[in-house]
Amino acid sequence: MCNGLAVNWRAFFYVYKTRIQKTLAYRFDVYGNIIWQCIVMFATAYFWKALYTGYDTVKGVQVEDMMTYTIVSSMMSLFFITFVEQRVIQSVEKGTVATDMLKPIPLFGIYFFEDLGYTTSLIVQNVIPIFIIGSIFIGVPVPHSTFMLLLFIPSVIMAYMINWLFAACFSTWAFTAINMNPMVQVKKHLIRLLSGCIIPMWFFPEWLSDILNVLPFVYIYQLPLDIYIGKYEMGILLQKMGIQALWLLVLWCLFVYLQKRVTKHVLVQGG
Repeated sequence: MCNGLAVNWRAFFYVYKTRIQKTLAYRFDVYGNIIWQCIVMFATAYFWKALYTGYDTVKGVQVEDMMTYTIVSSMMSLFFITFVEQRVIQSVEKGTVATDMLKPIPLFGIYFFEDLGYTTSLIVQNVIPIFIIGSIFIGVPVPHSTFMLLLFIPSVIMAYMINWLFAACFSTWAFTAINMNPMVQVKKHLIRLLSGCIIPMWFFPEWLSDILNVLPFVYIYQLPLDIYIGKYEMGILLQKMGIQALWLLVLWCLFVYLQKRVTKHVLVQGG
């Protein structure tokens, strides 16, 4: 058992390292991502500056905090990219899903470490340049305090896991849907809209904000960003982090259930 586990971890690390090397090889994609994200970041920043014209504070948030929110949100949107859905769709379409699941290491484990490797390479290639460009032309995204920065790190890790687990759970529909690609695109844009990535929750109507706070999406972008700019008092933020951890547990349990169900269905039906 222990030897098998060690082999699996070595295999996962190999997948992780290979993905990093592959991503680093495609320089043009890196430049394209940086240019596109800069366009989005500058457009969003100038939108908020225009909205704040004549006001020092809107919804209890100063314009400097909104600029920080915009830059950090742009950085997060880069390393929250997942490919687990596309990998599952390709495996189902090619008809190799049954044989893939018979491999000695878990299929979704491979997909996770591929995405993790991609994220690691993006931090170096894309996130750091976006931080530098945003700092020069918009303003240095300074966290509210050192403690908030330390609180931001575990929150953004949980946010990454929530985002990935949601994508992994969503990908299981590929086993019953004829064409998943349109649904994946709709899901991606809905999450960006409903998670606070583009528009913070405090600008939504109160009734809609209350509904969204029950769903897991706000714990992908909104909560880590709230922590970074110090939007709420410590007690409220810790309470929200507790809900974030609960959603992580719920999605993990759902993922385990769906994975077992899908695996059993595929192996029984023969792919």
